[in-house]
Amino acid sequence: MAFTLATWNINSVRLREALVCKLLSEEAPDVLCLQECKSPVEKIPTEGFRALGYTHMVARGQKGYNGVAILSKLPLQEVGAHDFADLGHARHVAAQLENGVTIHNFYVPAGGDIPDRAVNEKFGQKLDYLTQMRDHFAAERPAKSILVGDLNIAPREDDVWSHKQLLKIVSHTPIEVEHLNDVMQAGAWVDVTRQDIPEGQLYSWWSYRARDWDAADKGRRLDHVWATPDIATAAHGSRVLRDARGWEQPSDHAPVFASFDL
Repeated sequence: MAFTLATWNINSVRLREALVCKLLSEEAPDVLCLQECKSPVEKIPTEGFRALGYTHMVARGQKGYNGVAILSKLPLQEVGAHDFADLGHARHVAAQLENGVTIHNFYVPAGGDIPDRAVNEKFGQKLDYLTQMRDHFAAERPAKSILVGDLNIAPREDDVWSHKQLLKIVSHTPIEVEHLNDVMQAGAWVDVTRQDIPEGQLYSWWSYRARDWDAADKGRRLDHVWATPDIATAAHGSRVLRDARGWEQPSDHAPVFASFDL
């Protein structure tokens, strides 16, 4: 079974319902994983998505904050959700396709502005969240699985516009990168995006603060698609839909795509 998957931090699914529909109609991924939906599940505007063929959804919602959802043309069933670090946040949901592939959709905490857990509780929560992700996947030893989402870390030097200038900025600090690498190693995850696009600057997020984000191009690759080794070799066609960052009233994230031939 061949399918295409996309992941997108939508920054309010209700506010940007039209943008989700635009993506679904123009790009037509088989599965779309959304983060930061900022909506209770019952208020996610599914009618328009269903009209476009996305008749299946699993989700975890929260009023005004967080929230993750998996929209799909393909039948799927929910197989769980975890509240890592016991934050009480809707940051993870997992679903399984009929071919046995499990999709984990994550929204990792951003971590605030100061990369020091002694003075910034949010940064400590982020590190704890990643540590519990690591421990979970070390125990579970996932197979035939895909992990996507806004992981809020740009791990490689070419995942940010300036490695040197961002070393002390939350999302690219060495301790965050170390924690993310630990998660990856615990599940033997393969970074599908960089498997397909191994070299060069690559971003999926550009700050709202930049007046001309496109020309300034001070981006970071915060959004990821990983797969377990047993299916990673079947992945191809990875891309970032940069144009979506320039749509009307956009999210500050762009969708990331990958296809799998299984």
